[in-house]
Amino acid sequence: MEELIAKAREEANSANENGRKQLLDSLRNLSYEIETPQDTMQRIMFMHVETTVIRIAYDLRLFKILVGKQEPATVTALAEEAKATTGLMGRLLRYLSSVGCIKEVDKDTFESNNITQTLAMDGVQGGVQHLFDTFGPVFQVLPDFLKDNHYHEITDVANTPLQKAFNTKLPAFLWIQTMPSNFAHFNNWMMVQHMGMPVWLDVYPYQDQAEAIKNDVERAFFVDVGGGLGHQSIALRNKVPDLKNKILLQEQQMVLQFAIDHPGVEKMPYDFYTEQPVKGAKIYYLRNIIHDYPNEKATVILKNLVAALAEDSIILIDDMVIPDTNAHRNATQLDICMMAGLASIERTREAWHELIESVGLKINRIYTYTASLRDSIIECVK
Repeated sequence: MEELIAKAREEANSANENGRKQLLDSLRNLSYEIETPQDTMQRIMFMHVETTVIRIAYDLRLFKILVGKQEPATVTALAEEAKATTGLMGRLLRYLSSVGCIKEVDKDTFESNNITQTLAMDGVQGGVQHLFDTFGPVFQVLPDFLKDNHYHEITDVANTPLQKAFNTKLPAFLWIQTMPSNFAHFNNWMMVQHMGMPVWLDVYPYQDQAEAIKNDVERAFFVDVGGGLGHQSIALRNKVPDLKNKILLQEQQMVLQFAIDHPGVEKMPYDFYTEQPVKGAKIYYLRNIIHDYPNEKATVILKNLVAALAEDSIILIDDMVIPDTNAHRNATQLDICMMAGLASIERTREAWHELIESVGLKINRIYTYTASLRDSIIECVK
């Protein structure tokens, strides 16, 4: 057994990101294969407990406290610092250690490990709180919602389990803006959602597109439609600092006021349900936009771009492309979230082709840049 564990560690240390994820999946599949019915029951029935206890630990600042310690800490010391009773703290710590979130080094004595350090990050905390505080109630009502609707697809953005869970008539993106705490958790999570993963600029030949347009300086190079705070626009500008053509960040004014200032990126208020004001740009880019909407609304967004295209313009859709077979759980679990909260979908390769062709475009090529999520650049042309 020790030799097998040592071999797995050796493989992980020498593998690239794709190989490391394949190793994780292989070990997880092996674990499932050797489970008894009792093992399976314990694993599935108590899935909620881990997230719940981690959520409590966040309220107690427990992970940050442990990461800040230079040496192992006792239950009594941690309870005093977190302002909890010793009995409760001991039970929480024993559980967190049993699922690998912290390390038990002696009786009633604990320290941080690599998982603790990850959980102590603000963005990761935001992700856990977003999934627990916002999606937790949504998942609770999802079974009855689907049953009451005779197991039909959820396609109405104002009639999802989220509206039922929070007694609201607002679509998710409008509702969450009325909930400051939930909105803050969501934004913190967005900051680290792709932490440590490859990025689209690693695979897409943006240099070729820049070269093709450099002599037509009056023409916009890159329009970041619904680009949030501007991270992708800035990343691209930093790759082509000498290109004279404009890089434009388009967003609603309420978001744009918080966008990052950069001398090479121009900000422009825009609602993607309206006519695209920038005509004939080389690239129109949509990152994690189309996956937020069912086909009915996604086609409106895309048609507004199609009307603005020049003959050599390109639309780049930066979203997950779930393979038609053998999809990874990291992708499929997000698909369930999108369905339950947004009436939307993480599309398969086949579904992307159907959507794109329905608005008069064709997929020229798909550039995939992450292994499990299958984050991809879908290059669309007339």
